[in-house]
Amino acid sequence: MEKARKAEVVEGLNGLFGDVGSVVVAHYSGLTVAQMNDLRARMRAAGASFKVAKNRLVVRALQGTAIEAIAPLFKGPTGIAYSKDPIAASKVVAAFAKDNEKLVILGGVVGTTALDAAGVKALAELPSLDELRGKIVGLLQAPATKIAGVLAAPGGQLARVIGAYSRKEAA
Repeated sequence: MEKARKAEVVEGLNGLFGDVGSVVVAHYSGLTVAQMNDLRARMRAAGASFKVAKNRLVVRALQGTAIEAIAPLFKGPTGIAYSKDPIAASKVVAAFAKDNEKLVILGGVVGTTALDAAGVKALAELPSLDELRGKIVGLLQAPATKIAGVLAAPGGQLARVIGAYSRKEAA
């Protein structure tokens, strides 16, 4: 690879690292092309991406960024999973790693916090941002539904009492 191309790759990776919510680093040695394509398809579906780049170029791109702490992870055949959503990349990589032991999670970063492999797996178990928003909306709607039920209950009871008296007089 010529110097101009290397500089372009480093600049692209540097911009990428400044714009992501999370990065997961994993060894992918032994995965077939079909398995890599499957992983990339799952990542795209979740709004994340998986990229393979030269370790030296990635380490150069990490210099001066807030996530420089993960630079020591780049040894051997490493791939980078990244997403703007802090949880999406780790969820997909952890799920894929359960099915394929050849994908080994090394660590990652969320925001500016470096994580080891166990931290990435723990992060993957958290609900996604959309799931959390749904739970909050459900919690906010639940009291309103209960209040409406309580307010409607006396009217319903009154209607049942009047109905019972009308059936009693009709009999």
